[in-house]
Amino acid sequence: MIENDAGRMILAALLTGFAAGALATLFVPPTRRLAGRVRPYTVISRTSLGRSPDLMSPSDQVFGTGQIARVFGPILQAVATRLGRIVDASSEEALLLKLRNAGMFDHLPESQRIIEYRVRILGAAFVGAVGFGLLGYLIQGTAVSSLMFASLGFIAAVGRRRGAVDRAVEERVERMRIEVYTVNQLLAMHVRVGGGVVQAVQHLVSRGTGEVIGELAEALRLHRNGMPAAEAFERAARLTADSNSARTYSLLAAAEERGADLAQALLALSEDVREARREAMKRAATKRRAATLIPTIAILAPILIGFVAAPLPSFIFGNV
Repeated sequence: MIENDAGRMILAALLTGFAAGALATLFVPPTRRLAGRVRPYTVISRTSLGRSPDLMSPSDQVFGTGQIARVFGPILQAVATRLGRIVDASSEEALLLKLRNAGMFDHLPESQRIIEYRVRILGAAFVGAVGFGLLGYLIQGTAVSSLMFASLGFIAAVGRRRGAVDRAVEERVERMRIEVYTVNQLLAMHVRVGGGVVQAVQHLVSRGTGEVIGELAEALRLHRNGMPAAEAFERAARLTADSNSARTYSLLAAAEERGADLAQALLALSEDVREARREAMKRAATKRRAATLIPTIAILAPILIGFVAAPLPSFIFGNV
């Protein structure tokens, strides 16, 4: 009875807080953000830095164009934005860079990727909170247990979604480390026979696929849109998550700007990449070999200790 009264009091307090917040928002509306007003005047600056013009609002096409989406889309976007800022304190630039390195939402413009990611976090948090809340109610049958389980479900769903992004970044970096050796070798071959940097990259992009090829293709796209080739490669070096790929892009930028010996530098970088891969494989093999010994030690160690310790009482206290 006491637990039910406490649960009702908690629910009443939550509902009262929501009602007070709604009334405050109704009578004292929040200040309108200036991003939508200032954005049209920053087109030249954004395009000169290699960014998209981004004239439309990021939420224009995230929730569709239907009447229901137009009514509830801004509400969901506002809730997702506030929740995303609570669970992830990083800036929007850092979050956008992480999503780019993870290879997530590549089919969307950069201005919509953060909104899409935060909406998915909101959906996962809602599903986790409701599911765990119902589970807690079925187990205990009280509102307090439901709220506790809902909180656990909320935290678990948000953590799982954030962990998925981190795992995607690691997997993409691992693929890039495998690809960059071949990319360096092919670029060195094209440059050695007399081709320019941009021509070699264009030939490789037109025939190849992969994560490194995708970043080189983006650099070429920026170059075709008016950005200098050296600046486009330097931008790719700053944004990539793989250090070896960043060194390759920096070499391409230096060769395009100052005319360095690109072929020899790429071959030397390929050797460094191969040595790093060999050392990484040795460390991974050592860790796996050690992991295979853990079950054997866990099974045999208690038995061995038992055989050793069995005669100790007779040695200490004598034969009974």
